[in-house]
Amino acid sequence: MTAILTLVANREATTLTREDIDLATTLAAGRTAATLSDGEAVDIPCTPLTPAQIDAIRTALSSRFIDVLYGPSEDRRKRVLVADMDSTMVANETLDDIAAQAESLRPGLGGEVAAVTRRSMNGEIDFATSLRSRVALLHDLPASLLEQAWKEVRINKGAKTLVATMKANSAVTALVSGGFTWFTDRVAKACGFAEHHANTLDIHGDRLAGTVSEPILGPDSKLAHLTRLACTAHAPFAATLAIGDGANDLPMLRTAGLGLAYHAKPAVRREIVNRIDHGTLCAALFAQGYRRADFVEV
Repeated sequence: MTAILTLVANREATTLTREDIDLATTLAAGRTAATLSDGEAVDIPCTPLTPAQIDAIRTALSSRFIDVLYGPSEDRRKRVLVADMDSTMVANETLDDIAAQAESLRPGLGGEVAAVTRRSMNGEIDFATSLRSRVALLHDLPASLLEQAWKEVRINKGAKTLVATMKANSAVTALVSGGFTWFTDRVAKACGFAEHHANTLDIHGDRLAGTVSEPILGPDSKLAHLTRLACTAHAPFAATLAIGDGANDLPMLRTAGLGLAYHAKPAVRREIVNRIDHGTLCAALFAQGYRRADFVEV
């Protein structure tokens, strides 16, 4: 046995049952499951599985609000965490929220920006081009919209626990976003990240300039930060965890030892084997073999 299949139930919707565990164990040709959290998460030792086999198990449990995660049985606890911000660590798309706050000033702006965001996150538009075009639509709007948008930001469930638990186990943590440093600074502090990186939104006086400072932090930059942090921590890529939801996260998700697609866009779900489709960010801890009793709650 050289691999582990992890089942994680969304406890707000269901409870992991013996029938669920037995079904997955049979399909994976696995051995006796180890409980990580009663009624919530188990590890099932198994032989190596193909992506098609993992998808078959996921499909068999599709009505049960259970996430199916998979990886090697060795060195499961990761030493580097790189996380996206928008729609990953927070429930919001902060650029969309800025535009939505401006609806009374420019009717229709919120929908126009959100439509471009959706296409960009699904890989239909080049990220840098889409970011510049969306920011240009904010030209000469009051910078106070940022504070208004921040009031609507909601940290996703499990985000603080994920970061705190990994930090307590000596992992390096970084928030790396294609959004703006104005928000990543605040989210990083709220969640406990050691560092944060994003784009700089240009502000002239009390107005948004409609531009973003170059160079753009996009997909390649996210991967570069993952690589840098792995080198700094003297950790192989196998010891890294990356988590995100959009097409601009794909390079780091493909490269990390554990790449997790979190409630992700279709283009990402099609490519990334390990997905959190139902549960919270705590599933990223269960995927590393942490038990609920090991979590650092904040």
